[in-house]
Amino acid sequence: MRALSSLLALSLLALPVLVQGPAARAQAPAPRAQAVVEASVVTLGDIFENAGPRADTTLGPAPAPGRRFVVEAAQLAAIARDYGLAWRPMAGDERVVVERPGRAMRREEVLEPLRLELVALGADPELELDIPGFQPPNLPAGAPDARIAVDGALWDGATRRFSATLVVVAEGMPTFNQRVSGRAVAMRDVVVAARALRAGEMVMPADVTVTRHAVDRAAANAAEDADLVVGQRLRRAVAAGQALAAADVVAVPVIPRDSIVQLTHQAPGLTLIAQARALEDGFRGRTVLVLNLGTGSVVQAEVLGPGRARAIGTAPANSLPPAIAARVNRREQASR
Repeated sequence: MRALSSLLALSLLALPVLVQGPAARAQAPAPRAQAVVEASVVTLGDIFENAGPRADTTLGPAPAPGRRFVVEAAQLAAIARDYGLAWRPMAGDERVVVERPGRAMRREEVLEPLRLELVALGADPELELDIPGFQPPNLPAGAPDARIAVDGALWDGATRRFSATLVVVAEGMPTFNQRVSGRAVAMRDVVVAARALRAGEMVMPADVTVTRHAVDRAAANAAEDADLVVGQRLRRAVAAGQALAAADVVAVPVIPRDSIVQLTHQAPGLTLIAQARALEDGFRGRTVLVLNLGTGSVVQAEVLGPGRARAIGTAPANSLPPAIAARVNRREQASR
């Protein structure tokens, strides 16, 4: 009986050594499913959990900011063997995705120093730079603003072609060097539809937007100022993103003929308001002939908005269009 008790005690003492419990397994090295690194290098501890005293050992360079790479099972096994970690692949599909956070630089941020360099070489400051396939580099997530330099810039004024080397230096990343080439393009403003518009629809300010287009890619008759189409009625349907021309709209009078108009007379230090009657349709920003109801005179006025106009001067009777002169005469005869 005493011998059996001694054997049982020995067995209990040996149990922690022969059978690993959850706590022991938790301390075993194991590859991480995903490794997010902030530094410019990848360490053993980035790849393996519980990597032990050599966790800070550098394995190699980290991905470029904003990029990632994958460490497959065979590579993981080789790393574990080289650094004395008690781990080996079980299923063969183990992998670690190593990624490095980054923030993308704005294209304009990188190209502005190049633009200034080309202007110094004789390029027009209003030209836009067309560089096919150019992608700005990513900076490390926590890095301060980068320093950008331009080296070896060449400019051909006849063809407007250029080439240069862009150099981007930022903390935590290798110096970015890229030779770029392209063409400087003359640009112009173009009014485009912000949504699909139907024929006969009134164009409102929110219906259009002004964007920059290369001169050789924009329609020659495209409107450059939104005021040329806003408040007008469309002659045809226009798709979203399509350019609008002045010919695509028909003007809508903001002062209909025979309507009452608030007529403003301005002089130095004096402003008078009178009532007038429109003798013709009035369009915003244009002139219209109105009859001052107080004086009976025909006045040429600038249309300011619906029902509002500013007197420019009295229109001589012999300068009136025949149809309007006849209407004025009829009004004068009816008032006698």
